[in-house]
Amino acid sequence: MDIDFVITWVDMDDPKWQEKYAACSGKIDNSKNGNSEARFRDYGFLKYWFRGVENFAPWVRKIHFVTCGQHPDWLNINHPKLHLVNHEDYIPNQFLPNFNSCVLEIYMHKINGLSEHFVYFNDDFFIINTLSPERFFTNGLPNDIAAFRYNSGLSVWAKKLKNNIRIINENFDKKEVLSRDHDKWFNPVYGSKARLTSLLKFYPKFVTLRTPHNAQPYLKSTFEEVWKVAEKELTEMSVHKFRCELDYTPELFRTWQICQSNFNPYNTYDNTKMFPLMLKSKQAEKAIRKQSYSLICLNDNSLIRNYDQVMSELDVAFNSILPHKSSFEL
Repeated sequence: MDIDFVITWVDMDDPKWQEKYAACSGKIDNSKNGNSEARFRDYGFLKYWFRGVENFAPWVRKIHFVTCGQHPDWLNINHPKLHLVNHEDYIPNQFLPNFNSCVLEIYMHKINGLSEHFVYFNDDFFIINTLSPERFFTNGLPNDIAAFRYNSGLSVWAKKLKNNIRIINENFDKKEVLSRDHDKWFNPVYGSKARLTSLLKFYPKFVTLRTPHNAQPYLKSTFEEVWKVAEKELTEMSVHKFRCELDYTPELFRTWQICQSNFNPYNTYDNTKMFPLMLKSKQAEKAIRKQSYSLICLNDNSLIRNYDQVMSELDVAFNSILPHKSSFEL
């Protein structure tokens, strides 16, 4: 099957971006997680994302590179696998400019030429070891983990996940779904990750699912289906220029996919790892050098100490496994 990658990217040092941002917000606010510098800064690792794709996932059909019209100077924009996507190419004009990643994500199915099977990447998700198409899709369906997690509902992100689940519960009966797909929800491949699912087996409602923070496989038709039933809610959130607790997230589409039985049981955590750089930059550096996982996330935070040093050391680690330019670089 044809599998595409979608990646979103922004460069906050671009004067045109700064002008639009200032007109909507005024300034970067590191006291607000959804509006902090960490949400918008580019730390120079994008070239390693493309090198990782070329070296470890050369089977990808097309890369849809989504920005507000930006691209780094070194990018070979004429590469046959590269599709430059401007926000205005797929998001209704009345919602632009927009600095809310959730809004950029809920419209992904509108990207021109997007394959039915695609994998979504944030620009802090990296491929550091060999991947086959079967890592993401088997027999035409996404590979994913159907397991519940505890959600305190205290943070802005946690509240958005609860928003997702409200729509899920309005459209699916948990008892019916778990009965129909018992072997998918209670699959031994999940190991200890399924513990809460078993504990909540008799609870009548869905709760937040585990959300591995990394590259996520989707069916484009899932987005189309969700939009048909939740167009009002998704349109209303599209006016949010910045992240807020009233948003919905891509996990809505992922959870819908799972509830529709459009997935294969897979323990995503086996070869995927998220490293919060504020706490685990050294572990991230070691994982890159040893290629300990296939996919990693380098989770930025405005409170990282010695930011320049941390990024420099990670750059050296990346260069140790991906030292050569890819055909996506001039």
